[in-house]
Amino acid sequence: MPYRRLPNTDSARIKALKTAIKKCTDTDYNDVVVSMKTLHKAKSSIGKFERMCEVYQQTFETQIKANKTFQKQIKNARMYISHFIQVMHLSVIRNEIKQDNLALYGLEDCNLIVPDLSTNELLLDWGQKIIDGEEKRIAQGGVPIYNPTIAKVKVMFTIFKDGYSTQQVHQKATNRTQLNIVEFRPEIDAIILELWEQVENANIDMPSKIKIDKNKEYGIVYYYRKGETTE
Repeated sequence: MPYRRLPNTDSARIKALKTAIKKCTDTDYNDVVVSMKTLHKAKSSIGKFERMCEVYQQTFETQIKANKTFQKQIKNARMYISHFIQVMHLSVIRNEIKQDNLALYGLEDCNLIVPDLSTNELLLDWGQKIIDGEEKRIAQGGVPIYNPTIAKVKVMFTIFKDGYSTQQVHQKATNRTQLNIVEFRPEIDAIILELWEQVENANIDMPSKIKIDKNKEYGIVYYYRKGETTE
């Protein structure tokens, strides 16, 4: 005997409810096996759930689109900050900049090695340190580093920083809409289960093959165990 299983994706949940609602709508009132109370819950819930899924998809697509631009901003900021640090280290090696000045940038313990810039958070931290450090050194009478200048580094860093903030907003919006769906799923599943139970109970005395076919008309999905046939 095949067994039923509740839908495990949101699209399948929507399809299951729509199939049942359409079947009830297309069936003569006296022959509908689903109670009007359950049918009303199904109709009101499917609209709400479908809108939630649409909003989530929209926010997710917006986040993905924005992320493509953001990845370029990350690459540029990392390249300029890393290059600036390398040029500064070379200036220290050539005694053009005093090694003590590395403390202004927080680089005194890095052994003339570019620090880890692999994450957005590290890039934010080190980018700000490098900009602040260069501005402090220049204010003390130091000769500015060129190629790249700190002004160019600052431009790339600011673009990255703004992009990071924007991406955080998109991420929060996506997470919030996804959470709304997660919290509403149990209610949807409960309605589907209630609806399917009523259908199966109404057709329980029918021959197996006819019963399964009738139930499927309301969107109930059956699965066959290994070795079972559809006959």
